[in-house]
Amino acid sequence: MRNVPGSKSFSFSRTMGALLLMVLVSACATPQAKKGMPRRGTAAAPPPGLTLKQCYAKLDANQARYTPLPNERFGGGCSMVGAVKLLDIGVPTTGLGPMTCGIASNFTAWVRYGVAPAARIILGSELARVETFGTYSCRPIAGSNRLSEHGHANAIDVSAFVLADGRRITITNGWNGSDKDREFLRIVRQSACKRFRTVLSPDYNEAHHDHLHFDMGGKGTYCR
Repeated sequence: MRNVPGSKSFSFSRTMGALLLMVLVSACATPQAKKGMPRRGTAAAPPPGLTLKQCYAKLDANQARYTPLPNERFGGGCSMVGAVKLLDIGVPTTGLGPMTCGIASNFTAWVRYGVAPAARIILGSELARVETFGTYSCRPIAGSNRLSEHGHANAIDVSAFVLADGRRITITNGWNGSDKDREFLRIVRQSACKRFRTVLSPDYNEAHHDHLHFDMGGKGTYCR
């Protein structure tokens, strides 16, 4: 992680180091699904091999409630393949539309094992809500003719976090806000970088000044 230019420099305390270790360890956690919890429906398209079935199993292990969606192809190259609708991930989340099972599974784990502990340890309050700008949208990448991963329901934009004590930490105001807000947002970005192939923040460009963009496109990884 790097400091924002012109801002007061700060280093991780032992608490921050412990948090990062917890995030790394918990990324591999697979809690048991609760008995009797509503499971996936029957509308999913046939999975490619066992990949989609394995993804459903990860969602089940993370105690998520969801509904698989049929494959669809739209105009302009946009499509939804292997998508689900998340119904409950343990923390209320706004703006969630169709999303590929892969990003849904990783997003669920990120909220549970990355964001929630960071809010508790750094900000001293439980995570009450995650706000997003949405998932599927048939549009190009800003300033480009290339189709965005949003056009494949393979991306999500996170805009804010609401705490149990009433505080609302937005990307717009928090990224260069108080030391605590900045530490929290950079910790959750770093946690996201371990789960998504692409993570873009206000450090990337002006188009991301108000949200964190996560997607599972491409073959490599990029975190900025």
